[in-house]
Amino acid sequence: MTLATLSFSYLRARWLSTLLNVALLALGVATIVVLLLATAQLEDRMQRDARGIDLVVGAKGSPMQIILSAIYHLDVPTGNISYKGAQELARHRMVRSVIPLALGDSYRGFRIVGSVPAYLDLYGAGLASGRRWEKPLEVVIGADVAARTGLSVGASFAGAHGIGDRTGDAHDSHPYRVVGVLARSGTVLDRLVITGYASVWAVHAEHHGIDHIEDIEKTLHDDQKEFTALLVQYASPLAAAMLPRYVNSNSDMQAASPAYETARLFSIVGVGVDVLRAFALVLILGAGLSVFIALYNALQERRYDLAIMRTLGAGPGTLLRLMLFESALLALAGTLAGLVLGHVMTEVLGQALKAAQQLSVTGWAWEPAEWWLLLLAVGLGLLAGIIPAWRAYRTDIAATLARG
Repeated sequence: MTLATLSFSYLRARWLSTLLNVALLALGVATIVVLLLATAQLEDRMQRDARGIDLVVGAKGSPMQIILSAIYHLDVPTGNISYKGAQELARHRMVRSVIPLALGDSYRGFRIVGSVPAYLDLYGAGLASGRRWEKPLEVVIGADVAARTGLSVGASFAGAHGIGDRTGDAHDSHPYRVVGVLARSGTVLDRLVITGYASVWAVHAEHHGIDHIEDIEKTLHDDQKEFTALLVQYASPLAAAMLPRYVNSNSDMQAASPAYETARLFSIVGVGVDVLRAFALVLILGAGLSVFIALYNALQERRYDLAIMRTLGAGPGTLLRLMLFESALLALAGTLAGLVLGHVMTEVLGQALKAAQQLSVTGWAWEPAEWWLLLLAVGLGLLAGIIPAWRAYRTDIAATLARG
């Protein structure tokens, strides 16, 4: 009979204790796995969405809110900025390029973003079908929008007033027409409806008493044109120090740095993540202690059996390996169960976020840190088995058999 057979037989005989030890360790490992996967993917996604954007300019208000609304489309904008102000900033010598955004409407919870073709180029977006927009009220839709709404090239729909509002008043008199579907890019574009900014002006032209929208950009006066935000690229490294101060001091606009604000966001979120990570480590340490108690109690119960094994020819090293094998087996089972559970929980979380049309994560990914987690948990299990294994190694055959 092998050590593995003996260990399996004993653990199966004490199935409830074994199951509880495995479950406790699995919960701790699963919690850390969810944190590892979620934070790594969200950080990567947010960095990818902000790549190539040096500065975001919006209406006066919270810089964090400007970043969340203009780059990640997770918050409401702080307001609108004037067309003239945007033009002046675009001509500034420290500005290389400006991508304007016009927000305000949505379709079934997906935001309609008015911009320029350079907005698609910023993310290297390709088309799965159709073409880009060429005139007002033509749109291209992201992969998630197409998947969840069933829209395809040639379909028409009416946008609703309000960002992310599924029940807002619809602009039925000015329906949009889908002319292209974007290939999945893993960026914020996947969950947006994108069109020219003139389309957003056209839909709201009725507020200015304008009915015809064929040449809306020329029909509207400059003081009737508004943008929600500007995505700015610097012309030189010096602009990083001077341009935000210039915008904040010499205009009615607010400048926000994506790099600074996202770092601040993760430092705020990181406090909660650290608390959860500490809680998970406590669970893992508790599981290690539980394994130690289980093995120690098992040793007390099996003293006579171990002594009989010695009389039948098993050496002290065999008993040592037996106890260590059982502790490693418990730790490995708990760790593997935790890894599986953590990935399943992350996938469920990702589906929930996707249904809420937020930044999504997937459980079908692997982080290198999970290898270290596997080694840590198994190592902790082995450590928990050292004292029981050592006592088994030093079993006094004569004294044990005499006590019966």
